[in-house]
Amino acid sequence: MGWKENKVVEYFISARAELKKVAWPTRPEITRFSILVIVISLAIAAFFGILDYALNLGLEQLIK
Repeated sequence: MGWKENKVVEYFISARAELKKVAWPTRPEITRFSILVIVISLAIAAFFGILDYALNLGLEQLIK
């Protein structure tokens, strides 16, 4: 079991070293990207809501 523990420790040491190399985003970048995601999500939701409403009206006209 000793060699498995060594592999696990080696993995975490390697992972920590890699995480130190990562270029983490700054707080303003995180804020900007978060707002962008929210705006795009709302735009897509509005688009599909309008599309659903229009298709529903069209289907009701076909059924009548």
